[in-house]
Amino acid sequence: MQTVIYLISAVLLLTAAYYVFNRVVAQAYFKKGRLGWWASTLQFLIFAAFFSFPYLYMPPEWAWDWLPNGTWNRLAALVLVTVGMVIAFGTMIGFGLGRAFGLTVKGIVNTGIYRYTRNPQVVGGWLMVLGVLVYTPAMIGYSLGWVVIWAVIGHWMIVNEETHLRRLFGEEYAHYCTNTPRYLFRLCDRCSARWGSRWKGKLR
Repeated sequence: MQTVIYLISAVLLLTAAYYVFNRVVAQAYFKKGRLGWWASTLQFLIFAAFFSFPYLYMPPEWAWDWLPNGTWNRLAALVLVTVGMVIAFGTMIGFGLGRAFGLTVKGIVNTGIYRYTRNPQVVGGWLMVLGVLVYTPAMIGYSLGWVVIWAVIGHWMIVNEETHLRRLFGEEYAHYCTNTPRYLFRLCDRCSARWGSRWKGKLR
């Protein structure tokens, strides 16, 4: 029964994410050049639902039982989640919450951590998600599914944003993309380019 609930929830979350990112958010960027409060709130709710997902399969105490207990996976998980949170939330605050949520667009930031990745918040999210995966080796099947969901909805969000930024800043943003990877490595860019290209035509 738990597996059935998990699969249904995953399908519903991906369906909602597809509609929000590839319809509501894409249209807001195209028509207004930024996100309104409605689109930004829906985007936030998608990620809130995603990070609540482990409650479907984890024991109730998982959310606060993160102290190292002598096992390598618990310590590794704590390090990954902590570093991920610092990167994700630190860059959001430094970037400005209005810009982080798409409510304002002021220009291209290519200093600091943005010299190494175009999407540090997503990279931080990846570290947090991988931390949870390492934390729960007994739940590897469910956790891997959660990782796949993150890969999908995170990429949908990025493709929307980058299509908008290319349209807005043109050659300046194209040059930034040439010199800075989407995630951390150029291999990731090549892997995601083919998948992301199918959405670009829909988002223009």
